[in-house]
Amino acid sequence: MQVGRSNNTNKEVVMLTSIRGLTAAILSAGALVTAAPAFAETADNDGAISEELIAASAALDNNGAQGAELVLSTQTASNVDRAIQPIVDTASAMAGESGLTFSANIALASEYRFRGVDLSGGELAVQGGFDVSHSSGFYVGTWASNLDEDTVGYGSLELDLYGGWSGSVSDAVSVDVGFIAYTYPDAPAGDFDYYEVYGSLGFSLGPASATTGIAYAPGQDGLDFGGGTDDNLYLYTDLSVAVPGTPVSIDGHLGYTDGSLTFTNDSKAFDWSLGASVGLGGNFSASVAYVEAEGSFLPGQYDFTDATVVATLSASF
Repeated sequence: MQVGRSNNTNKEVVMLTSIRGLTAAILSAGALVTAAPAFAETADNDGAISEELIAASAALDNNGAQGAELVLSTQTASNVDRAIQPIVDTASAMAGESGLTFSANIALASEYRFRGVDLSGGELAVQGGFDVSHSSGFYVGTWASNLDEDTVGYGSLELDLYGGWSGSVSDAVSVDVGFIAYTYPDAPAGDFDYYEVYGSLGFSLGPASATTGIAYAPGQDGLDFGGGTDDNLYLYTDLSVAVPGTPVSIDGHLGYTDGSLTFTNDSKAFDWSLGASVGLGGNFSASVAYVEAEGSFLPGQYDFTDATVVATLSASF
């Protein structure tokens, strides 16, 4: 690339023999190097580089360093600013890091089972949610699924809102505590919304991991179904073992409900599942599980707890 008037060697030698000329050359070279990305960007616009460099050289000849700085600053300021701006933007973004992480998930399930209970009438369920977590461990999120309004009676949509804190106690132990509200925006007349507080401990050892937890819903209108109780306690344990050398894991679950969210005569019920999950590459995974819960139903009534196999395809982002 031709820079300045390189053929005029004698004139450059004379200029560099004086302190003023040396200062001008240093200032001019620094300004030219700084402005190079901007000059390159506008090189196709009527020879902008050549004209600006000629003007700078002329200023050096006639006025020394002060003139060169003036010409370069007035003719290239906007280009230099534009070249530097991405660096400024990056620095601002780094300085403004908030520690927040955003994630999303979506799933297609052969049916929606909640603690062993069928809430989609044995039909397909489309589910998904969004989460925001902070590096301190705090998080909030929302999750939704379609329901079968004809059999469940909660309307056609479940929308959950939750928040809490999770973190590691050690390399092998983690804790999670929080609050969740289960809402049914298009439920028929009556109050079906309710909330729970929950907590769990997670453990990991080699390819195995386990979670044991508790969720409690205090007495509230949304759980008063006329059965003599309006609160609910749920205890559970989940176990997962990864198969070495494969993306497959074997998963088991056992839960126990004591309260209004059961379909038994004594308001107490177990639920369980056993299945497998596999990573499909990227953000996708699939699972299949045998699911069942205890329940007591009269002949002809819909059985919300009968045994079934649930297949799920999910993705997270």
